[in-house]
Amino acid sequence: MKKLTMAAAVAALAGSSALFAADKVKIGFVTTLTTGAASIGKDQENAVMLALEHIGNTMGGKQVDLIMADDGFKPETGKQATDKLVKQDNVDFVAGYIWSHVLLASRKSVLDAGKFLISANAGPSPVAGKLCHENFFSTSWQNDQTPMAMGETLNQQGVKSLYMMAPNYAAGKDMVAGVERTFKGEILGKDLTKWGKDAQLDFSAELAKAKASGAEGIFVFYPGKAGPAFIKQYEQAGLRDSLPLYTVFTIDALSLPKLQEGGMKGVLGSKMTQFWSPDLDVPANKKFVSDFRAKYGSYPSFYAAQAYDSIQLIKSAVDAVNGDLTDIDGMRSAMEKAAFPSVRGEFTYGNNHMPIQDFYSRTVVEDADGNWTTAIDTVVLEDHQDVYASECKL
Repeated sequence: MKKLTMAAAVAALAGSSALFAADKVKIGFVTTLTTGAASIGKDQENAVMLALEHIGNTMGGKQVDLIMADDGFKPETGKQATDKLVKQDNVDFVAGYIWSHVLLASRKSVLDAGKFLISANAGPSPVAGKLCHENFFSTSWQNDQTPMAMGETLNQQGVKSLYMMAPNYAAGKDMVAGVERTFKGEILGKDLTKWGKDAQLDFSAELAKAKASGAEGIFVFYPGKAGPAFIKQYEQAGLRDSLPLYTVFTIDALSLPKLQEGGMKGVLGSKMTQFWSPDLDVPANKKFVSDFRAKYGSYPSFYAAQAYDSIQLIKSAVDAVNGDLTDIDGMRSAMEKAAFPSVRGEFTYGNNHMPIQDFYSRTVVEDADGNWTTAIDTVVLEDHQDVYASECKL
């Protein structure tokens, strides 16, 4: 009788624990919270916290249980963090992922477990094409798209020749390929520099080659701490007038305050492309930017904008099924509609669950308060779908 009573008590406790867990929406968010790239992860974390504040920390009538996880800027560490979220924490959604190599290393852990995976930044070509999955969604872009917009911007600017630089990893190669896909001029040189733990931060040799090439412009993609390092050396080399700068994912709300503090005026007037900008005239974006600046004292980066949208996307899914987290098909169907207040405005999802959206040319400017930021020039790609969607069998 004692054994039966104890068994019943254990069963009851287990049942109450399961009910308690079901009363919450568990979200794991994987980003970089240590190393030199921690500023990106912190900006994402700030945006996630602001998004949760905006929605009252509830989805579908349930409280949100958020677990932030550090990828340490390494694929193996990111995978370990992801495995813990899926196997031990039993989260319902895993979001985040700044780096393409971390996402590629972690994706199977999430998707094989039947969970939803939301990329708030990385968009390597395989996940948009042959490795697409019904439970994978992006709130950013496919890696090629932003540099494809840059290629078109270069054409509109009348640039006839270009020198290119990027780190030698999946995203770096995609960025270069994206520009080459649309740029109609001549590529006079290309350098893919060392990336990872011992990433190359001295670009003097490559800048000398770029200057000697006679190119009419230089395109670079250097995220994280490599970006300011490159800009400083570009400025010191006195290339602003002779070799105009065109970038993607290099100059942003994280780097601009440091560049302004260092007097790196070479970035003023430089061009970049993105799907989003702090000055985008969208109600959700105005609230996001205003509240972010009030709460954290700075402009949000595009990393933050995408992280904010990832929470709103998840909310749209959970709300649609009234908090029934077992209704996977219902949540997936809701996310496919992209019916949430995105900071980018209205957009749609392609068959591979990558956004079909506008991309803008932007210029680094000084705002009314003297802060360096970016402003939209024009739409360069309208309702743009990535080129790998045709390889996706969904």
